Amino acid sequence: MKYLRIAFLLLVLSFAIGALGQGQSSAPATPAAQPQQPAPTMASVVDREISSYEKLLVDVAEAMPEDKYNFTPESLGIKGGSYAGVRTFAQLLTHTATANFRFWSGVSGDPLPDSVKNAKGSNGPDDLKTKAQIVQFVKDSFAVGHRAAKTLTTENALEPVPFRNNTAPRMFLATFAVIHDADEYGQMVEYLRMNGIVPPASRQ
Repeated sequence: MKYLRIAFLLLVLSFAIGALGQGQSSAPATPAAQPQQPAPTMASVVDREISSYEKLLVDVAEAMPEDKYNFTPESLGIKGGSYAGVRTFAQLLTHTATANFRFWSGVSGDPLPDSVKNAKGSNGPDDLKTKAQIVQFVKDSFAVGHRAAKTLTTENALEPVPFRNNTAPRMFLATFAVIHDADEYGQMVEYLRMNGIVPPASRQ
């Protein structure tokens, strides 16, 4: 009789555990809903590229000490080097920003700033003397880039817009500016390293 009661209790317990397990499995936990990301557009993809190089360029501009803004590799006298007449670090920045204004204003519809319009040569305005002025000039050029990107659609990407004494497709101007930024950024990185500074993007 004692063993029968024990067997009966074990049977009841096993049913209870089974029922509890079924109760839990019948109501699975629903994962938290993830916020829906907007579908990429012509404008958002180009704007993302512009943002990437904006960060890289502004970061290297901030990383170089102001007393090194007139640095060029020519001053190092590297044996076998050919650096005569190359741009200073400051000129790399003003040249890049000037090109940004010229490429992107045709897409955004922004008028060229007088300082860019009247600049002699491709290095940009001569009146930018301090690090703060030059960094702001770079940032202002990228603001035009963001406005240019926002105008792009699949319908107007190949539409010709004025550029220099001719025209060029909107998409060409919007993206070629980024390619040019990448080229100039590569040079700026070398200038930093020649001065013992690790570029911010390489510090991780």
